[in-house]
Amino acid sequence: MAPGNLVKQVEKIAWVVDLGIIPYGPACDLQHALVEARKAHEVPDVLLLCEHPHVITLGRNGKREHLRAGSNVLGQMHVEFHPSDRGGDITYHGPGQIVGYPILDLAEHRRDVRWYVEQLEEVMLRATAEFGIAAKRVEGKHGVWVDVPAGEEKLAALGVHLSRWVTSHGFAYNVSTDLRFFDLIVPCGIPDKRATSLERLLAREVSTGEVRPRLISHFGNAFERTMIQTPSRDLEAALHTHTAMAGMPRSQHAGQVSLGEGAS
Repeated sequence: MAPGNLVKQVEKIAWVVDLGIIPYGPACDLQHALVEARKAHEVPDVLLLCEHPHVITLGRNGKREHLRAGSNVLGQMHVEFHPSDRGGDITYHGPGQIVGYPILDLAEHRRDVRWYVEQLEEVMLRATAEFGIAAKRVEGKHGVWVDVPAGEEKLAALGVHLSRWVTSHGFAYNVSTDLRFFDLIVPCGIPDKRATSLERLLAREVSTGEVRPRLISHFGNAFERTMIQTPSRDLEAALHTHTAMAGMPRSQHAGQVSLGEGAS
């Protein structure tokens, strides 16, 4: 993208970038860079999709006592621990879980954090329905839930961050996630609720490749954007342009908002 070629979101597009498996730290760094580029209108809305190696993250509203394992246990199980500037409490990310990081300028959608969170939930509810599962919202608890004989279990979590109405962090949808790793935490700080996965609910193997296109499609519908599959090299080129134009490191911004309940 040539310097000075600003993106006008009247195009109604969003880039979709599949990052594959990426550690949590670099994924956060990428989000920070994209947020600055989006504020400068140098990229359109972006949806990053990825999976993380085993990691536990603690949101700004989280309680450290919701981590049930010590550093020795985490080390033996090759699980990293990261504080996060997203909203919400504590959660786990790992292989078999689709993590989505939308970088949207809500000034060009709707300046309403609750609406945004509900739209993310709606994306996952609709994708789940395509597999014949009636997922639902639960009053006072963000994310996507399903009824099972033992009660309610959480299929997907979310936790978001806003800076001058540009979003980061997002959602985590359990496809074939190893649910045993959730035993290391009090998921989302709710002691009497358990996590589940699409694979467990369907009682068959499910790949993330089955689910990813459905999430992308429903994301485009929910946010009224044409989803454009974009190679990571194009994203890197856009960020290189932004860095060259800015001429300085990313600064810290005041007036930031976080909302969510233990995701990403």
